[in-house]
Amino acid sequence: MISGDMRALNPSEKPPESPCREKKSLFRFWFKFLVLLGVLFIFLCYGLCNDTQSLQESFSLQKHYRWLFVRAHQVNAPPYRVHPKHRVILNEIKENTEPSPVQPEGLQYHEAYPHNYRFVMDNAEVCKISTPFLVLMVPVAPENIVARDAIRQTWGKDSTVQGEVVLTLFMLGLNGGADVEKLKQENQQHHDLIQSNFMDSYLNLTIKTMVIMDWLATRCPTAAYAMKVDSDMFLNIDNLVIMLQTPGIPRVNYLTGLLMWNSPVIRSKDSKWYVPEEIYPYPQYPTYTLGMGYIFSNDLPAKFVEISKSIKPFNIEDAYIGECMKKLGFSLSSPPDSSQFKTYNTGYDRCEFSRIITYILRSSEELINYWTDYKKPGAHC
Repeated sequence: MISGDMRALNPSEKPPESPCREKKSLFRFWFKFLVLLGVLFIFLCYGLCNDTQSLQESFSLQKHYRWLFVRAHQVNAPPYRVHPKHRVILNEIKENTEPSPVQPEGLQYHEAYPHNYRFVMDNAEVCKISTPFLVLMVPVAPENIVARDAIRQTWGKDSTVQGEVVLTLFMLGLNGGADVEKLKQENQQHHDLIQSNFMDSYLNLTIKTMVIMDWLATRCPTAAYAMKVDSDMFLNIDNLVIMLQTPGIPRVNYLTGLLMWNSPVIRSKDSKWYVPEEIYPYPQYPTYTLGMGYIFSNDLPAKFVEISKSIKPFNIEDAYIGECMKKLGFSLSSPPDSSQFKTYNTGYDRCEFSRIITYILRSSEELINYWTDYKKPGAHC
């Protein structure tokens, strides 16, 4: 049996390392590891910085092109600026809105300030012949003569309603599919077309609406009220005029219709109402009136045009008007009877249609059929 003392004196065995020496070796290992890690970290940071700079430069360049100012070679018209979300395809632009050669290819974006555009067809004298109590402004596609004729046969037919002068006009933009000569002939026959040189598209509805406001402010400032009303609507014009004749209805700073509160901004790219954050950063729209048809005192159009210079346009036109009202510091008004402003109907009911002001329809044929029955002699209910 070998004792512990004899093992310590055995010359063939190495003496064990001291704890202090073991700690020094461990320290050197971790020191080298940390130094190597630091070097790797420095190289990594350098690479990331370069990548970030490249990304920033790329974003800056992209942003530059996105907000690039475009000049149009137009006769008697000021140059217009481009703006996101009001999309126009270059090869569809008419010669009077042809972009500058320096403009990048692809989709372009137009700003909604109406003075950037000019009227290529007008009826500026219509409000001078007789001062209207109410002007109905109908945005419609140039080629959609079926909708215009249906309105001319129904709620846009009468120039006097409930003893008040009512004027119905159609606002058009440019569209390569429309026959220019036929539009001229149509206007010569009816004297109710107004056309401006913006591209007529769904995404340009804010432009279209602001051009309507510009026309009202410059061509028809003496009218008492105006209404922007879509071409697919059943409009009970008698009930509308009666509503506006109600004592206490304001003559200034008045906007009413089907009010929308706390409406969320839709961020889904699959939606036709999609608005990106870069265009409208807030999660909700201000209170606004649904775009199917809203009524306003005719002092507001000039104020909308002026305030629009300080508001970034976005493609939801009715919410944009709500934004203009908010910026002006004006409140929207509920109609005397909110139940008169309906959206989609489930079916025609003569009694129901005698009580409402608006209903959204599915076709111009439906409008003519409903109106024909509604106007038949006899009690509605």
